[in-house]
Amino acid sequence: MSKTEARSGELYIGVDTGGTFTDIVVMDGEGRVYADKAPTTPHSLDEGVFAALKIVADVRGESIEGMLSKVAVFGHGTTQATNALIERRGTKTGLLTTRGFGDTIILQRLMGFTAGLPIERLGDFSARAYPDPIVPRTLIAEIPERVDQAGAVLLELDETTARAEIQRLVDEGVGAFAISLLWSFRNDAHEKRLRELIREIAGDTVYVSISSEINPVLGEYERTATTVLNAYLGPTVERYLELLERKLREAGLSGRFSVLNSVGGVMGAKEAAAKAVLLLGSGPTGGVLGSFHLAKELGHDNIITSDMGGTSFDVGLVVGGQPVVKAVTEVAQYHVATPMVDITAIGAGGGSIAQVVHGKLLVGPESAGAYPGPVCYGRGGEQVTVTDADVVLGVIDPDNFLGGRMKIDKAAAERAIQTLIAEPLGISVVEAAAGIRHIVDNRMAGTLRELTVGRGHDPRDFVLYAYGGAGPMHCAGFGAELGVSAILVPATSMAHSAYGALAADIHHTVERSQVFRSFPGNPEPWKEFDIDEIWKIFAELEHEALEQLERDDVPRDVAIITRAVDMRYRSQTHELIVPVTTALADPSELKTLVDDFERAYEDTYGKGAGFRDAGVEIATFRVAGIGRTQKPTFSEITPPVPAERPGRRVFDVRAMQWCEAPVHDWNSMQPGAVIPGPTIVEHPTTTVYVASQQEVQMDHIGNLVITALDL
Repeated sequence: MSKTEARSGELYIGVDTGGTFTDIVVMDGEGRVYADKAPTTPHSLDEGVFAALKIVADVRGESIEGMLSKVAVFGHGTTQATNALIERRGTKTGLLTTRGFGDTIILQRLMGFTAGLPIERLGDFSARAYPDPIVPRTLIAEIPERVDQAGAVLLELDETTARAEIQRLVDEGVGAFAISLLWSFRNDAHEKRLRELIREIAGDTVYVSISSEINPVLGEYERTATTVLNAYLGPTVERYLELLERKLREAGLSGRFSVLNSVGGVMGAKEAAAKAVLLLGSGPTGGVLGSFHLAKELGHDNIITSDMGGTSFDVGLVVGGQPVVKAVTEVAQYHVATPMVDITAIGAGGGSIAQVVHGKLLVGPESAGAYPGPVCYGRGGEQVTVTDADVVLGVIDPDNFLGGRMKIDKAAAERAIQTLIAEPLGISVVEAAAGIRHIVDNRMAGTLRELTVGRGHDPRDFVLYAYGGAGPMHCAGFGAELGVSAILVPATSMAHSAYGALAADIHHTVERSQVFRSFPGNPEPWKEFDIDEIWKIFAELEHEALEQLERDDVPRDVAIITRAVDMRYRSQTHELIVPVTTALADPSELKTLVDDFERAYEDTYGKGAGFRDAGVEIATFRVAGIGRTQKPTFSEITPPVPAERPGRRVFDVRAMQWCEAPVHDWNSMQPGAVIPGPTIVEHPTTTVYVASQQEVQMDHIGNLVITALDL
C-alpha cells in the first residue's frame, strides 16, 4: 500500500470555517462520506469546529475523542486571516523600509484607489477611496541603506538609525514588524540584519516578516503590501492555529493537522503561521480544490466552480485539468503578490439584501450575514434577503431547514417582502420574491460569463460544479442562463470547501524575480535568453521547495516539482504565468516557452493581440513543490431503500407559475434514475432545485447531475 492510499479503519476530516457556517466532511478508508455543518462562532472559531465535529460524531454513534483517535489527516480551511483583515483585528505593525520610500505602502501606486470596485462603478469618483492603512505613517521607519538592481550594496545599512527606529516602534507598542527594502530579493543581507536587530531589542516574541522570504519578486508596492499583511495577520493566525491544534490533540487527534492555503494545497500549522498571508481566501480555494480532485475522478478537464454561500458567490475555473492561478490578488484593497487560485467573488449569497432604491429592485452586494441574518431566521433580521425569497417561493421547506435543526418563519419573510419590496413596487409578494431570485441568478450568470466568454472560453465546453449552502438551490437558474453542458452538485456540496481541505495535497511555492529580455524586432527572442542562468535559478528554487516539503515529511523521491515563469512583452506592467513544459535542457526549448507565452497571451486577450516585435521578457521564476497526501476515493453507492416524501407547491421562476413539485430524499435516490423538473431534492444540509425543462439523476458515487431536457 502506498503512502498516499487511504487505509481501512482510518478517517479523513476536512473542516472549513465560513462566515455563516462551519462545514465538515468526514470520509472513511472505504470512501463513505459524512457531511454536515454547524453555525460559525465568530467570537471563538474553534468552538464552531468542535460543534461540527460533535454533529458527525453523533451521527456515527461515537464520541469526538473516539472519532479523532482514528483520524489520519485533518485538513482545515479558515477565514481567520480574512476576518482579521476586514475587521482590522490584526497586530499593531511597524514597517522598516529604505530611506525615501516610506510612502510606498500609502500611495499604492494609485492601485488601491479603485481596488475592488466593479467595472460599472469605476467612473463613480465618490466611490473611490484608499483603504484604511494597515500601518499608519507614524509607524513607518525609513532606514538609510541602498542595494541596486544587481544586488550590489551602494549604501551600507545604518545600524545606529535602525536601532533608534526599532526602539521607537517598540515603545509605540508595535507587536509585529514588516521589513521591505529596495531590491532585497537580489541581496537580502540588510533585511536579515534588521531582523537580528529587532530580536536583540524586542526579543523573540515579536513577529517579524521580511520581504525577501515572504515575497522575493519585482514590484516594490506589491512586495511591501504582501509583507505588511503577513506581519499584521501572523500573530492572530498563529494564536488561533496553536489553540485549535492543541485542543484537537488533547481530544485525541494523533494524525497530521494541516491548513488549507490559497496557493493550491495545504501546509503545516507552523508554516501557515509564518506565511499567514497565504491563508487569505483559504475557504473559497477549498471549494476549487475539492472540485479539482473530484473532477479528476470523474474525468472532467474543464469545470467552472461556483460556491454560493450566505454572503458571497465565489467562482473559479479549472481549464485543461489545472486550476487557474493568478500572480497578484486584490484583498481588502491591497495587492498580494503571491500565486493564488484565481477566484472571483461578488456579493450574491443567501444573505444578500434585497431593497427598492429609486423605484428599482436591487439585490446585494450588502449581506445580512450570519447574525442577525435573513428575516426568516427569527434572529432579529429586518431586511429582506435571497433566502427569504426562497422560502416564500417554496424552494426551502420551513420545517426541514438543516434537517429540522433550525425552524424558519415563513410568515415573517412574507410580511417583510410585502412591506419592503412588493408594496413600493406595486406587485404581489410572490412576484417580488420571484424578482429577487431572478435578479440574483442573472447577476451570478453574468459573473460566470465574464470568466468564461470574457476569457475566450465556450461555456458549453465546461461542467458547472455548484455547491455551498445556497448554490444547489440556484444553480438551475444561473447554470441555464450560462448554457453549460451540465450542472453537477457534488455529494459533498453542502460542505465542499471542507472536502477540499481534506483532499488537497501539500503544496509549497517559491519564487524569485530576475529579468531576462530580448530586443525589439528580434523574430527569435529566445536566442537572447541565458539558458545556463535560467537553469541555475530553477535549480536553486527547486532545492528550496524540496527542503520545505521535507519539513512536511515528504521525501524527495516522491515529491512533484512544477515550474513556471511570469512573462510579458517589453514595456508592459502585467505578466502572465506560463507553465514550463520542457526540461530546458537545450536552448531550442526556450522557443517552446515563448510560443506557449504567445498562445496564452492570445487566449487571454484575443487572437492577434500578441506582438513579438515589441520584445519578450521573463520577469519571475516560480517553482511549486507538491507532496501527495493520503485520501480516500469515493465509494460507489449501493441502491438505498426508496423513501417517499410529500411534494409541495413551488413557484417556477422560469415559467412564472406555481406548480406541484415532487420532493426526493437525496439519501434515498436511486443511482441512474432520471427525474424531470420541476422537482426538489432535499438533504439535511442543503436543497437542490431542478427547474422546468431540466432533469436530474444521481451518478454512481452520489453526485447529482442536472441537464437540459431535449425539447
